[in-house]
Amino acid sequence: MASSQSFSKSTALAYTGLVLTPLFWAGNAVVARGTVQDIPPLSMSFWRWIIALAILLPFGLPGILRHRQVIRQHLGSMVALATFSVAAFNSLLYYAAITTTATNIALINATIPIFVALLAWLMLGDRTRPIQALGIGLAVLGILVVIARGQLSVLTGLQAQPGDLIMVAAVFSWGLFSVLLRRQAVPLPALTFLTTQILLGTLIIFPFYLMDLFFFAGGFELSRDTALPLLYFAIFPGILAYGFWNHGVHTIGPGGAAIFMYLTPVYASVLAGLFLGESLGLFHIVGGGLILVGLLLATRVKRPAFRKADD
Repeated sequence: MASSQSFSKSTALAYTGLVLTPLFWAGNAVVARGTVQDIPPLSMSFWRWIIALAILLPFGLPGILRHRQVIRQHLGSMVALATFSVAAFNSLLYYAAITTTATNIALINATIPIFVALLAWLMLGDRTRPIQALGIGLAVLGILVVIARGQLSVLTGLQAQPGDLIMVAAVFSWGLFSVLLRRQAVPLPALTFLTTQILLGTLIIFPFYLMDLFFFAGGFELSRDTALPLLYFAIFPGILAYGFWNHGVHTIGPGGAAIFMYLTPVYASVLAGLFLGESLGLFHIVGGGLILVGLLLATRVKRPAFRKADD
């Protein structure tokens, strides 16, 4: 009976966490869009990870020391993984927030499984069934509708918002991370892996942050209006979303967990409407519908789980 109750609590926690995780990811886009004029993107990315590292290090450092030989043996792989996930993904997402909406960021971000499937086919030779290929095609078409804002002339005239294209690059970067994670799996416990990735990713961002600080965007004024967003980035879409996501995948499987990713643009559109005054256009509905159908088709076959370490 105790075992059954424990299982029920674990399952309830998994579903609760999977409902909250896309809410935290959506909040990442909305808060970034709302504060990117006050905090430069690279500052946003760097200090987010500094705060997350300060929180995690007391718990993760013993594992790093215990598994330092494994880390040393796989250092090249871990640097590559940290570059595409911790360093590149969120830095690009925050740059995208300068010139595109939180709703667009969330819609494009929701296509991560599509990019993972596409890159796994190209780089790992994963077999793609016709129904999955159709799903990938529909999702890509949905992305183009969102980027073009429903106007073909935007694409033909190369007038797309830079932020939309930067967000595509961010999702592509996360896809590379996910595929490399499968090809170059590192045998580390989850907390040790996450702490090491954040440590390496922060070190990779650091020189770019310094260049941006001294020669380009400059710094920002530390206040309640800038400190709270940074704390949110570090705790909610960073640490908590990662823990909830991995528990959900472990408990109900990657296929079941992936369904909850579809909530991200829904949450984002509501939050962006409430806090940023963004409104949904017809192109959001058409593009979002194509992306949703594409995701449902492309993820019908279960795939190996991939870590969501830094959104």
